[in-house]
Amino acid sequence: MRDLIDSFLNYLFVERSLSKNTIVSYRHDLVKYAGYLENSKISSLSDTSSKNIGDFMFSLKDAGLSSTSIARNLAAIKVFYRFLVRERLLKADPTSILDSPKLWKRIPDALSLQEVGALISAPDIRHPQGIRDNSVLELMYATGLRVSEAVNLKVSDLNMDVGFLRCIGKGSKERIVPLGREAIKAVERYLEKVRPKLLKNSPDTGVLFLSRLGKKISRQSFWKMIKRYAIKAGIKKDIRPHTLRHSFATHLLERGADLRSVQEMLGHADISTTQIYTHVDRNRLKSIHKMYHPRP
Repeated sequence: MRDLIDSFLNYLFVERSLSKNTIVSYRHDLVKYAGYLENSKISSLSDTSSKNIGDFMFSLKDAGLSSTSIARNLAAIKVFYRFLVRERLLKADPTSILDSPKLWKRIPDALSLQEVGALISAPDIRHPQGIRDNSVLELMYATGLRVSEAVNLKVSDLNMDVGFLRCIGKGSKERIVPLGREAIKAVERYLEKVRPKLLKNSPDTGVLFLSRLGKKISRQSFWKMIKRYAIKAGIKKDIRPHTLRHSFATHLLERGADLRSVQEMLGHADISTTQIYTHVDRNRLKSIHKMYHPRP
């Protein structure tokens, strides 16, 4: 069973070009499922039924997993079985009659415009580190990049004259995202005044954002940085890895951007993923109701 999981993961990496993080998640979920089957005295996947898979889902629920995590496990199992049937390693797919659990879509936490302004202004640009950090925050809010995308940006990915950057996202898919004036100004200041100094004793690999040792900044360092400036800015909300990305999408849609354009800029394969941002600001909703309802 573990050999089949390894073959499936190799297929995801070689043929589907999925990211390392996605493959690690698939491995974690499928190994968990394999362990459950072994504990249930089921030694072959050909002996599994939709009932076995359903029982596994209930075991995850009993273990306290969220509905989102359970749905992710089921999605991994479904793709795995489809692969096995396509490769003729199994005759039938027991997941074909299973529906994914209905999920409440949690509206992502987004910062207000004032909070974004306070966060971006928190770095002290009188110092080199502050200039770099300010450029990181400006660029991430201006483009909605994922952290993994931002840390891998190259200087050559930016076209300052035209005002765009090139990004390689999930599944090695390329997209072009506009850069705003403030982000361009902040990044140009960093490139002129700080990056050459960080490279003083290190070879230039072309990576845009560098640590004080001249190396690529890690994802963990990015988010420690953002959390630190959130505290400095007095932001009480729990800053998560996608907070600036959520704020980027929310603010664009609130100001009239069309959903398809935001989908393209975020790099979502499915527009249903982008639709979660179409929630209406409660205060705006109340003001419209008060203004137009005949009995406010």
